[in-house]
Amino acid sequence: MNLIILQGLLIPFLGTVLGAVCVFFLRQQLNIKLQKALSGFAAGVMIAASVWSLLIPSMNQAAQNGMGRLSFIPAAGGFCIGILFLLFLDLVIPHMHLNETVEGPKSHLSKTTMMLLAVGLHNIPEGMAVGIVYAGWVSGSASISSSAALALAVGIAIQNFPEGAIVSMPMHANGLSKRKAFLYGTLSGAVEPVAGIITILLSSFIIPVMPYLLSFAAGAMMYVVVEELVPDMAEQEGEQHSNIGTIMFMLGFSLMMVLDVVMG
Repeated sequence: MNLIILQGLLIPFLGTVLGAVCVFFLRQQLNIKLQKALSGFAAGVMIAASVWSLLIPSMNQAAQNGMGRLSFIPAAGGFCIGILFLLFLDLVIPHMHLNETVEGPKSHLSKTTMMLLAVGLHNIPEGMAVGIVYAGWVSGSASISSSAALALAVGIAIQNFPEGAIVSMPMHANGLSKRKAFLYGTLSGAVEPVAGIITILLSSFIIPVMPYLLSFAAGAMMYVVVEELVPDMAEQEGEQHSNIGTIMFMLGFSLMMVLDVVMG
């Protein structure tokens, strides 16, 4: 069982690493349309994961706990708290958004640091989500199976692949070597297994409030989608309107939905 959990926690991190590897094979700067497509795909995956892997299990588990028609309360409450928590962190932790650019060679170090803070900050809820779901499976929850937990891990790994590329390639384009850009891109995803492990270790405290934590993770992930990915897929300065982000959103959402239903 411990090996299964470890594999589940490392799968999303592997997605980030594979995305960061792109810096060795692609051009220095991501094509604008490609970045829109990757952001749209990631947004679709995260929204579907939030609904099928987190919010629905939250309501199902609350119903099993005897809340009946009030099972929406943990889902709605935790969802709002998750969004507000990420909003708070966004306000107090200095970072740059994925669609921001800072020019000038003197800003390379600070820009790299702020990008890592941004991605690391937004990877925390994804690591928590995987940890919470695996903690629910270990506890014997009937609403969470090992295959459902694996589906969430795989879905987040798919979403992390473009994220790894979006982080590492601009760093290389702004002056970092390919090796350093790859290293920083990889480090941006390291927070996920750490957050997952901490969540598992706290599972004895988590189980009684599992419905709230599942929806909390969903809210935190949705904040990332609304705050970062949707603006990035929909608007680029100097670029004509394109529907590529919307199309890739559709594909990402459908893929994650299918994964969760088939594997869950």
